Amino acid sequence: MRFHREGNTIMWVTTILVLALNAGIYFTGISWLMLLTGLVSLVFWILIMQFFRYPKRLNGADSLDIIAPADGKVVVIEKVFETEYLNREVRQISIFMSPVNVHINWTPIAGLVTYYKYHAGKYLVAWHPKSSTDNERTTSVVKHANGTEILFRQIAGALAKRIVNYLKVGETIEKGHEFGFIKFGSRVDIFVPLDAEILVKIGDKPVGNQTVIARLKA
Repeated sequence: MRFHREGNTIMWVTTILVLALNAGIYFTGISWLMLLTGLVSLVFWILIMQFFRYPKRLNGADSLDIIAPADGKVVVIEKVFETEYLNREVRQISIFMSPVNVHINWTPIAGLVTYYKYHAGKYLVAWHPKSSTDNERTTSVVKHANGTEILFRQIAGALAKRIVNYLKVGETIEKGHEFGFIKFGSRVDIFVPLDAEILVKIGDKPVGNQTVIARLKA
């Protein structure tokens, strides 16, 4: 299994601390304490390691298909007025990522990166209605070849304390390009045109870089 580079420091520190803790408990000679500590620390170590797993995924989506930028659960599908960049009514699709999901983020569509901005903010729980506008977040926009711009946001949650985004304005990216990572649970919002066909519903669990969540009008 491959692991994401964003987890290198955390994984090494966790491994060293787990080994040091178990070594210290071993010298107490208390059998039940050694067993309990070993089991608990092993579970904790596995949880940390699986969080940074890096699955190899390819998508065969059509150029008009919008793919899920992250693993998780669809928690919002609604019409909103986007005020930061698009300044018009669009359809918002929100995917909540729990700590057990893969937390790599992929671009939902191919095109030119026309906008990027980081916003400092709060750490409300990711499903809070105001997390999209009040939490720490990044906003990115990719312009499709047909002129349609798709806006998407990485949003920090109560546990997510670091958002990583690799996009640069002016670069051309492919659909499914790895554009970022959010550590320890959060949310991604995607804003699509009102005439786009929505292919998911509330409660669905899309797979990042594979599940087609919407389709642009030809």
